[in-house]
Amino acid sequence: MSSGPGKGSSEPWGSFEESVMQGGGSAVIDMENMDDTSGSSFEDMGEIHQRLKDEEENPEPDPEPDQDQDFLKGFKGQLGRQVADEVWEAGKRQASKAFNLYANIDILRPYFDVEPGQVRTRLLESLIPVRMVSFPQKIAGELYGPLMLVFTLVAILLQGMKTSNTQIIGGTLMGTAIGTCFGYWLCVSGLVYFLAYLVNAQITMLQTLALLGYGLFGHCIVLFVTYNIHFHFLFFFLWILIGGMSTLRMVLVLVSRTVGQTPRLVLCGSVAALHLLFLLYLHFSYHSIVQGLMETLENGNHFEPMQRVARDVSQITLNATAMALSH
Repeated sequence: MSSGPGKGSSEPWGSFEESVMQGGGSAVIDMENMDDTSGSSFEDMGEIHQRLKDEEENPEPDPEPDQDQDFLKGFKGQLGRQVADEVWEAGKRQASKAFNLYANIDILRPYFDVEPGQVRTRLLESLIPVRMVSFPQKIAGELYGPLMLVFTLVAILLQGMKTSNTQIIGGTLMGTAIGTCFGYWLCVSGLVYFLAYLVNAQITMLQTLALLGYGLFGHCIVLFVTYNIHFHFLFFFLWILIGGMSTLRMVLVLVSRTVGQTPRLVLCGSVAALHLLFLLYLHFSYHSIVQGLMETLENGNHFEPMQRVARDVSQITLNATAMALSH
């Protein structure tokens, strides 16, 4: 061997050859004991490639994604039904509140939550005019007392009709009394509130109902006395004294809540006139008007049916022909 390039190239392998020579037969590879299924042959690689290709063309169904999709679909459907049920229930509750707003006891309970002692005190105060009008006077914010006074006035009117020997037919008397008292209370309260709104008075609709309702306490006293003691002089005396004090109480309360001379005159003058004239109407005209109404209704049930009179058509035709020939 030459010592040229070949010698230089064989130097790195010298140690390998020496180790082989030193180890003897330990470096000999037994080809018979070699495993043919080691995967190092081209046939094995071809089989693996063919198997991968088949799996790509015909993938096996994966059970886990299907289960996940079914779970998601079921969850979405259940969630949608729950949301729809919640929306339906919320709409149903809102509709029920809208229709049952005035029939809900919890809404009306604060307006009737009052002690009997407070009602008694407010009844007495309704006949005592206030002294200070430089600041707004306090008005009761409940409807129990006014409502009871309206029903009391209805009972007094019925009692007055009975003492005047007026017959009760078909419940007309009670219906008329209830309509008259409640109509005055609600309509005049609405009118006063409208006038107060125009003149910029500091009063609410609830306070107006309470003020006018407690103002009927004087009417109840005057009518109860004069229906049992029939003297016109006594009525006019009580009308001026008790009715005037009750009216003056309302007027001074409204004056304390209104600014300006002209607005006070318009508002207070309207309230005073309506309140005192209503008392005169109940004493003098209510009985006669109701009695006339009841007589009209009673006579209206006994109308004689209309009768048809038979006419001879041929005779009428002959008479018309004779008259034409005579002319």
